[in-house]
Amino acid sequence: MKYNFLGNTGLEVSELCMGTMTFGGRGMWTAIGTLPQEQVNALMKQAVDGGINFIDTANVYSEGLSEQMTGQAIRVLGLKRDDLVIATKVRGKMGDGPNNSGLTKKHILQQADESLSRLNMDYIDLYQIHGFDSATPLEETLEALDLLMKSGKVRYIGCSNLAAWQIMKALGISAQNHLSKFVSLQAYYTIASRDLEREIVPLLLDQKIGLMVWSPLAGGLLSGKYDRNSESKEGGRRVNFDFPPVNKDKAIDIIDVMQEVAKEKKVTVAQIALAWLLHQPAVTTVIIGANKPTQLSENLDSVNIRLTKDELKQLDDVSKLTPEYPGWMIERQGADRKR
Repeated sequence: MKYNFLGNTGLEVSELCMGTMTFGGRGMWTAIGTLPQEQVNALMKQAVDGGINFIDTANVYSEGLSEQMTGQAIRVLGLKRDDLVIATKVRGKMGDGPNNSGLTKKHILQQADESLSRLNMDYIDLYQIHGFDSATPLEETLEALDLLMKSGKVRYIGCSNLAAWQIMKALGISAQNHLSKFVSLQAYYTIASRDLEREIVPLLLDQKIGLMVWSPLAGGLLSGKYDRNSESKEGGRRVNFDFPPVNKDKAIDIIDVMQEVAKEKKVTVAQIALAWLLHQPAVTTVIIGANKPTQLSENLDSVNIRLTKDELKQLDDVSKLTPEYPGWMIERQGADRKR
């Protein structure tokens, strides 16, 4: 397991991050997973034993149950809190009242306390806004996050699912008002859907912001259960929860090449999908989830796969984005200034 600096900080996080969406199972989250505490404990032990020190959850996952079970597993296993980097999120609806969602100062400060209570912890290492709130000024959101930093309840702040202009606007507001800055972005990125590379990846590299990848297997499409001959050999999550959106025809073309590379290396398609991400320069960590120890073991083994230049080219050629303006014009005009 390698450890990377999280954005422009000295905080080191494992290149694989343990995701907790499968913990518990309430409401819409039953489609992702319904793991009981005993199995959560076992997976957490396996992850930490495999070198993972980074754990990502959110207040909305299973309506708070995921946070609670994550904290419980850490205590039951006797893990040292300060050896772990715990990340959680705020934005989603956590009650029926009009102020129980969004990124207002009221909601953020309340939810930080409630997350800490569920986790049974004194501080959160990385507190992330889970999306954009068009009704709340970014200044208000960033002021609330800065208060949490100054209080010691939060060590670093990050964002998730934002557009490039929203991230850059937030960084500008933080700089102008001497507020804490986002150090990371959690975003959807996979070889089957490389939209992030148009605007956001260049921004992340330029501003030295860490990238935490969610759904690296494209909602199970790259799990190995799907191929050209049958949409799904064994079922899978997409049968009941067809998300995130993806161009499935193109994805099948990509899977064809991934199968060839995987066969050559005697590994699985899922491992190639994870390994490809770990070879991308913008990626800090890839969030992996599991319902079974065998799934987690397979994911953990992906860190040992080294793709050759030829293999990376094969995968890049079949999955590359269709050129869009102004990207193709910037590349054309900038050719004479490249070294």
